[in-house]
Amino acid sequence: MDDLSGFDVLVVGGGNAGLAAALSAREGGAKVLLLESAPQWFRAGNSRHTRDLRCMHDAPTKVMSGAYTEDEFYKDVLSVTQGKTNEHLARMTIRASTECTEWMGSYGVRFQKALGGTLQLGRTNAFFLGGGKAMMNAYYDAAYRVGVRVVYNAEVVALRVVDGEFQSLTALIDGKSTTVVATAVVVSSGGFESNLEWLKEAWGPMADNFLIRGTPYNKGKVLKCLLDLGMESISDAREGHMVAIDGRSPKFDGGIVTRLDCVSLGIVVNNKGERFYDEGEDFWPKRYAIWGRLVAEQPDQVGYCFIDSKAMGKFMPTLFPPFKAETIGELAQALKLPAEQVVETIKAYNDAVQPGTFDHETLDDCKTTGLKPAKTHWALKIDQPPFYAYPLRPGITFTYLGLMVNDRATVLMKGGTRSKNIFAAGEIMAGNVLGMGYAAGIGVTIGTVFGRIAGREAAMQALNPQAASLATPEVAIHAVR
Repeated sequence: MDDLSGFDVLVVGGGNAGLAAALSAREGGAKVLLLESAPQWFRAGNSRHTRDLRCMHDAPTKVMSGAYTEDEFYKDVLSVTQGKTNEHLARMTIRASTECTEWMGSYGVRFQKALGGTLQLGRTNAFFLGGGKAMMNAYYDAAYRVGVRVVYNAEVVALRVVDGEFQSLTALIDGKSTTVVATAVVVSSGGFESNLEWLKEAWGPMADNFLIRGTPYNKGKVLKCLLDLGMESISDAREGHMVAIDGRSPKFDGGIVTRLDCVSLGIVVNNKGERFYDEGEDFWPKRYAIWGRLVAEQPDQVGYCFIDSKAMGKFMPTLFPPFKAETIGELAQALKLPAEQVVETIKAYNDAVQPGTFDHETLDDCKTTGLKPAKTHWALKIDQPPFYAYPLRPGITFTYLGLMVNDRATVLMKGGTRSKNIFAAGEIMAGNVLGMGYAAGIGVTIGTVFGRIAGREAAMQALNPQAASLATPEVAIHAVR
């Protein structure tokens, strides 16, 4: 291993937030070293699987239609988190999101207009041309051009912090223990969703049935080290971005293509053949993230989405082909479900569907009456063969238990004092904004905004600590519990 000394800013984690921090620190004149735990071909954490970010804008842009104001964006955050957010940090993130596409474009990230169908995101989200992997490839190319040193296969296993000041860390680089010193550190190493023992500790035995749709490298070692060293935590170990994904997906790294977007076009039953929630509650991008937890709460942590031929072609293509049959009973038997109960459930649903005008772009008037749970929008009878079904499992993207930060991305310690030179960005601190729930694309927004702030502040702390201490007064942050 070459000499790893002499760096001003050390970034731990090579996803969107880490690269944003590294590039921002270089803008500030710092010498930057980035440690990525994955090998090069698996680099970039969960960012590989992203495809868009949520942005505030007051007028149409090249890739987003209409306007998406600060107040509307914040209202959406309040809705999905049910109020479990820090308003100051959330609004700061929302306002800063207006600069994201231009800044990302300056490093080679390209955008395209949104697709249609059930996404309903053309007004609120900017999509990456080529998806998250293309975005991250552009970032890494830019990092090499501006002189960021990147080391792969570098798993951080310990940090040395004295009186709130980062001194050094220990990393296994290609399996060899190595001590790395820097003047300031940015941690952007994600949550702990791939640490199955930690998941089971939080969720109990049901966690054995969860799938991890993101990187297998987010094991939470840096997070646990810092919490053990006295950093203040945010959110809860049971909270996270969890969606319903195809039950045939791999245990790890299935990515966004395993997600099913057709829930709002049909109904969902558990393995008893019974419905358990309103499939038409709200637009998919705001409510899709609740379905992972809903399925997690069902027997054996499984669910099944039933649709008919009218729904085909109205949602994003799926990775796995659906189960298909000419009758509901045959379809239920193919899924090893109690066929009589499934037939009865769908008959009761069909009988409750009221006439209306179907419009998947609005909260339309197609609903059920006299049915529990009701379906409040997009309720069409499931009556046109052939019929289709997908098995569902909870798929965790990332966990929310993380580090409490202030608006300068500085990690706070227990008791409210701030660390001297430890900054955080991305999923490891997203719980400050997302106490629960999720809105499509907001994870990349948080990572980009706080990555830029963390890199800037770390560079300032490393190169001009006196000026850093006199910078804009931080705002007191209160825990989101």
